[in-house]
Amino acid sequence: MPETPPPLLPPPAEVLGVRRIRLAEVPAPRLTAEERRARDDAWAQMVLANPALFDGPVVACSGTSWPRPGELHIAWSRVTYRHYALRRVTTSAAPTASLSVSVLQPTEDGRLLVGRMSPATAAPGRWQTAGGAVEPPPDGERLDLAALRRNALRELAEETGVSAGPGELTLWAVTRGRYGSVGVLFLAPPLPEAVLRERFAVLAPPERELVELAFVRSPADLPGLPGPHADYLAPLVRRFARERERGRERAQGPEQR
Repeated sequence: MPETPPPLLPPPAEVLGVRRIRLAEVPAPRLTAEERRARDDAWAQMVLANPALFDGPVVACSGTSWPRPGELHIAWSRVTYRHYALRRVTTSAAPTASLSVSVLQPTEDGRLLVGRMSPATAAPGRWQTAGGAVEPPPDGERLDLAALRRNALRELAEETGVSAGPGELTLWAVTRGRYGSVGVLFLAPPLPEAVLRERFAVLAPPERELVELAFVRSPADLPGLPGPHADYLAPLVRRFARERERGRERAQGPEQR
């Protein structure tokens, strides 16, 4: 009897350097009547399992291209969270990539803040950086890098209690993960761990999307966090640690190495 091949695992997430991002709106994916019925059935099952889910407006990533090194073009469309239920419909070929923003909040001693998602979220118990899905702009307004930065600032404040100005967030990298989803990463100025914990503690517990904070220095710290991790977390922490070390070496100068 032939052996059953092992299930295919999703490719690991990538963290890619980027200097410039352009965004263009395109129509939402067109679905057949069968796909719509299957999507709605899958969504109903998801809501039964997690009644906190809501079908609000969200931005989907419809395609990406890199016309030149460091420049990412993103085609996006307006959907609702229900659209991602198509990931459970094996007969559908509709694109289900998402677009999200995240903020890397470092401490003054070079660690990164990560948080554990509330049981009421779409990813209960998952460890990730502060961030979330991108919301579509009002009609007549553009979705551009400035709008992504505003989304990121709002997520940072809502999830950690840290308030920052638009000029304080630097475009740092992008992630490319499962389903072709894209995450835009911004870097915030470092703060003392005590300050970060104090601001997090001020948030009202019923409203928190993050229920616990941790601070990691390298991928070796991640196995100590109980529960699942976002697929981009290990490569992100690895890249951040590498860049932190390079920055330290540049600051020391060749005569001190």
